[in-house]
Amino acid sequence: MQIFFSPELVTPECQVLNIVDLKDKAVGYVAFLFDEKKMYVYGHCEEEGVSEDYKDLVTHFIQGMSKAKSDLDVYSYLSVAGKKIDIKLEKPKN
Repeated sequence: MQIFFSPELVTPECQVLNIVDLKDKAVGYVAFLFDEKKMYVYGHCEEEGVSEDYKDLVTHFIQGMSKAKSDLDVYSYLSVAGKKIDIKLEKPKN
């Protein structure tokens, strides 16, 4: 099953994105909150079958957002079907 971001709320301080499947059914969400040198990422996905896709989608998005500000500290809590998942972030190369 393919999943995509569907923006719900986008402001300079935060972004809330629904995670939807091909039928536009919401299967989760991810929220990004921004401070001067910090980004907080919270998210949950209900469907265990898309856990790797969810993890990859969110990880790539975080890495892209991290390129906008140097020395950005990222704090995250992501879960799939109630189980915490860990993500590995690479520091942007200068």
